[in-house]
Amino acid sequence: MANHLDLEEQEQLDQIKHFWKQYGNLITWILIAVLGSIAAWNGYHMWQRNQATQSAAMYDEVEKVVRSGDVQKAERAFTDMKDRFAKMTYTEQAGLLVAKMAYESGKPDVAKATLTWVADNASDPGYASIARLRLAAVMIEAKAYDDALKTLASGIADEFAALAADRKGDIYVLQDKKNEAKAEYQKAFKAFDSQSEYRRLVGVKLSAMGVNAEAGSEKAVSDEGAK
Repeated sequence: MANHLDLEEQEQLDQIKHFWKQYGNLITWILIAVLGSIAAWNGYHMWQRNQATQSAAMYDEVEKVVRSGDVQKAERAFTDMKDRFAKMTYTEQAGLLVAKMAYESGKPDVAKATLTWVADNASDPGYASIARLRLAAVMIEAKAYDDALKTLASGIADEFAALAADRKGDIYVLQDKKNEAKAEYQKAFKAFDSQSEYRRLVGVKLSAMGVNAEAGSEKAVSDEGAK
């Protein structure tokens, strides 16, 4: 009986040896690849956490510089930040902060360049949309109306579409294109929440153009009322 068991065990060992001889290298390489992938995944997440920590620290520095009112220093700090952490959300936030400071300090060119970078490079659609809306405002101030419309024509997230339509309406008013302005204001009015202050403001704009925003039709304005 013992000899029989010994023979069975020997056969099983022989089968295992044969199997390992045939597939051992393949199994080893598969294990190496799997373990390597796990290590790379963990390493990537560790790198991401490290990047986030460092970019957060740099954002704090940019914020301090902005509070100090030194535009040139803020611009240099942002340039350093985008060179090192171009894909981090903190860099996008820093760009919006520096652009606002530059614009308020009478340096629209710096604001324009910074907002253009955020609009073109932001990984977060929300920040890219905000950058485009603010960039359009800077262009409107410079009377670059066609450039502003192009800026708002794409890259706007759905949640910012109403604001973009409202701004387009403003541009068309400035260009004396009343029909286009009405169409954009109506889009904005429909898209805004019914309780939004922005919606009421757009309704006032439409009313001033002779449009009943709620009905979506032209109001009959009598000559007497016009007076």
